[in-house]
Amino acid sequence: MPRPSKKTLLMAAAGTLLILALVYLVHFRPLPVSVMVPGRQVPLQVFGLGTVEARILSKVGFKVSGTLAELKVDHGDLVNTGQVLARLDNREQENRLAKSMANQDKAKANLQLAKANLHKARTNLALKQHNNRRRQALLQRGVLAVEAAEEAQAAAETAGAEVALAEAEVTAASAALQDAQAQIGLDKVLLSQHVLLAPYDALIIARHKELGTALPAGEPVFTLADPCSVWVRAFVDEAKAGHLAVGQPAEVRLRSLPGRRFAGKLARIDLESDRVGEERRVYITWDNRPRQFHLGEQAEVVIDTGRLENALLIPQVLVQGYSGNSGQIWTLENGRLYLRQVTLGQSTLDGRLPVLAGLPTGAQVLAALPRGLRQGRRAALQAEARP
Repeated sequence: MPRPSKKTLLMAAAGTLLILALVYLVHFRPLPVSVMVPGRQVPLQVFGLGTVEARILSKVGFKVSGTLAELKVDHGDLVNTGQVLARLDNREQENRLAKSMANQDKAKANLQLAKANLHKARTNLALKQHNNRRRQALLQRGVLAVEAAEEAQAAAETAGAEVALAEAEVTAASAALQDAQAQIGLDKVLLSQHVLLAPYDALIIARHKELGTALPAGEPVFTLADPCSVWVRAFVDEAKAGHLAVGQPAEVRLRSLPGRRFAGKLARIDLESDRVGEERRVYITWDNRPRQFHLGEQAEVVIDTGRLENALLIPQVLVQGYSGNSGQIWTLENGRLYLRQVTLGQSTLDGRLPVLAGLPTGAQVLAALPRGLRQGRRAALQAEARP
């Protein structure tokens, strides 16, 4: 068998060295990796989507029926408590009031006449009683006939009956005057109800009627909203709702004003969740709301639920087998790679998860997953990634 030439041996040796070099590069050379650096004062936030609503929203109308004669305001106007909003045609009611006042004057005159008659009757009674006593005394002394004494007695009794009748007439006239005064009070109230006043400081959300409309009692003319009662009703994921608490700071973003941010706070958390969407209703109040607002407008809310003083945050894409509160992450420990099971916390809005437990002391978390990862492989630190 012929011996291999020197050239062939050299080529075989070179090929072997190349294979060994490739094996070293793939399996034994330290894998360059980058690791995460803990962040400080990392905010934990919950996102919600909802609409602008008002806690105090009223439909207002007249308490009496009538024809709409005057409109003083329109939708979009800001009004103060007691400001006139609209008026009904009140001519018929003014006539009723005038008639009631005339009846009162008549009742007053009748009462004065009845009182005068009573005074006259009482004066006559006193005179008849005095005459009767004098004649009865003369009868006792025998200087007056019995018939004359009896006439005086009858005249006194008649005068007493006339006083009783006059007193009854005074009582009746007084009652008639009270009825007339009560009717005036009622007519004045009804006349005042022909004017519609703002019950509180409000924004006119809508006007429902036109001039000349015949309105039944209670028919809504305006819809009002109290600007101080405007808030955002939003829905948040039930999975994040456990971190919410009343009073937490929040931020509101309106769809019509995408470039502005409105500071607020979490005012209420409903005790009942949406059974279909698995969401929790929350309510956000805001102080610097725009002067003109639109009920039902879509709004985004971001609620600050806390801060992490020194948190190691990793993107969720780097977590293997993520179960909602745990998963596996690659670490660099003493120059070698390991896949560790760790406990994870509430995710941030950008999808990063804080590592709460499971990392050995001194372990560093890989910021990217290069090819060639395996348990125990040597690795070299290439760079540190900021959170």
